[in-house]
Amino acid sequence: MRSQAAYRRSFVSDLLGSVAIGLMEFAEVYIVFANVDVLGGLDFAAAALVFALANVGFSLADLVVGHVDNLPVHLREGTLDAFLLRPLPVLAQLVTSDVSLRRLGRVGVALVILTVALPLNDIGWTAAKVALLVLTPLTATAVFVGLFVCAAAVQFWLVEGAEFTSAFTYGGAYASAYPASIFSLPMRLLFTFVVPAAFTAYLPVLVLLDQPGPAGTPQWLGWCTPLAAAAVWAVALLSWRAGLRHYTGTGS
Repeated sequence: MRSQAAYRRSFVSDLLGSVAIGLMEFAEVYIVFANVDVLGGLDFAAAALVFALANVGFSLADLVVGHVDNLPVHLREGTLDAFLLRPLPVLAQLVTSDVSLRRLGRVGVALVILTVALPLNDIGWTAAKVALLVLTPLTATAVFVGLFVCAAAVQFWLVEGAEFTSAFTYGGAYASAYPASIFSLPMRLLFTFVVPAAFTAYLPVLVLLDQPGPAGTPQWLGWCTPLAAAAVWAVALLSWRAGLRHYTGTGS
């Protein structure tokens, strides 16, 4: 972390690049709602809230474990064997092997949008809804962290399958930033019960706004986000354990 901040102009450039990515993604949502008043049953204010909550969760997960995408490099070069020699969990070593501070820019953009979007929505606040609002970004982060770990675990078999798994990690993040109601039923079920992207923002927002959910994804599922995070983590840890046992080294 100290080395990243040592070259200040380079660090600021990377940080601004991360901010630009967040702004461009939000600009896409803004352009869509500049042409339609309602999309998937949500207006612009509600859609901005969905975008903000989803991006807070994903950007925090990307900051903490996004670099596990480098596992294929360790597998090809045999450097994962060094992790195996140490009396520490391999996953913990991989997660703490790097921290990309430039990703803080995207976190900041998401937090600013969340701060602006909340007052724009007519929410009948209760203690339960306040708790849900606080819990949603945390559980969303846990969901995306679990997806990153699942994607890394698959690499023990695929080795060069990063692009395939990105369809579920980064693809899930993209899907989570929009109302799930805009997708066809099969896609909605995929991004709710297989890749639980809808649990990270859309379903909790339905609860906050007291809106009914579309077919297959009723509003009450918004209260089940912690269960979705627990399910993803159970699959992630089992997959990681199986993948690590499958690994036999590079043979060199």
